[in-house]
Amino acid sequence: MILVWVKLLICVVLILFFGTKLAHYGDVIAEKTGLSGIWVGLLLLAIVTSLPEIITGISAVTVVGDPEGPDLAMGTIFGSNALNLFIIALLDITYRRGPLLTKASQGHKLSAGLGVLLVAFAGGSIILGTRVWDGAIGWVGVYSLALVLLYLWGSRRIFRRERSGLSVETGALRYKNISSRKAYLGFGIAAIAIIGAGTWLAMVGNEIAVVTGLGATFVGSLFLAITTSLPELAVCFAALRIGAIDMAIADILGSNMFNMGIGIASYDIFYRHAPIFSAVSQSHVITATIVVLMSVIVIAGLIFRPKRKTPIGMSWYSVALLGIYIIGAYFLFTIGAPAG
Repeated sequence: MILVWVKLLICVVLILFFGTKLAHYGDVIAEKTGLSGIWVGLLLLAIVTSLPEIITGISAVTVVGDPEGPDLAMGTIFGSNALNLFIIALLDITYRRGPLLTKASQGHKLSAGLGVLLVAFAGGSIILGTRVWDGAIGWVGVYSLALVLLYLWGSRRIFRRERSGLSVETGALRYKNISSRKAYLGFGIAAIAIIGAGTWLAMVGNEIAVVTGLGATFVGSLFLAITTSLPELAVCFAALRIGAIDMAIADILGSNMFNMGIGIASYDIFYRHAPIFSAVSQSHVITATIVVLMSVIVIAGLIFRPKRKTPIGMSWYSVALLGIYIIGAYFLFTIGAPAG
C-alpha cells in the first residue's frame, strides 16, 4: 500500500514540474505565432492535458470491461469536466487583482457555450441510448459521431473568430531571446512528460480506487476525475503565475470540449460490445447536469463581469461553482456508494 502512495507522489511532482514548463512554452508559442492565448489554450494545452482522461477511459472499457468499465470511463470524463470548472473557482480565489473572469476575454463565452451544448447533448444521448434507441452503426453509436461533428464545427467557429480578431501590433516581446525551435521543442518534451505522467497517475488512481469498494459512477466521477485533471490544475496555475489568464481559462474550457467531442467517441470505438451510450448508468445524467449548471455560471461571470469580490475573497460565481460541485459530489456519493 505504501508503494502506491509513493507512486502517486512521484506522479504529482512530475506533473507540477512539467505543467509549469508546458504553460511557459505555450505562452512563448502564442507570442511567436501571433495566435491568441485563447487559441493556444483551446487547441494545444487542452488536447495535451485531456489525453490522460481519454487514455484512462479507454483502459476502463478495454481492460476493466463489463459491467463497470463503461461507467468508469463515462464517470471519469463527466467528472473531469466538473472538476475543471471547479478549478476556475480555485484560480479566482488565488488571483488577487480582482475577479478572475472580469480580466478574461469575452471570447470565452463561445467556448463555454459550445461546452454546454456538447455536455447537454451527451447527457441526452445517455437517456436516448438506454431508453429509446442505442443508435448503433456497427458497434459505434450515432450519438458519438454527432458529438465529434459538433466539436469540429465548434472548434472551427472559435478559430475563425480568433483569427479575425488577431492584432498586427506586436508590442513588447517578452520572449525575444527564445527561438521558435526551442519553444516547440520545449513544449513537445513537456507535453510528452505530462501525457506520460498523467496516464500513469490515472493508473495509480484506479489502483487506489479499486480497494475502496465504491460504485463505478462515484469512483469515476470523483476519484479518477481528480487524478486525471491534475494536469489541467498544474498548467492553469502555472499560466496564472505568468499572467496568461486567457490561456488558463481556454485550457479548461477547451479540455471540456475535447473530452465530450473526442473522448467519448474514442471510448465508443474501443468498447466493442455495444454503443457506449447504451451501456452506462443513467446516473451520469446527474453529473452532466452539474457540468451544465457550472458552465452557465461561468458564462454569467463572463457576461456580468463583477468589479470586486465578495468579503470572503471569492467572486460570486466562485461561491456558486464550489457550492454546486460539493452538493453534486455528495449527491453522487449517496447514490453511487452502495453500487458495485
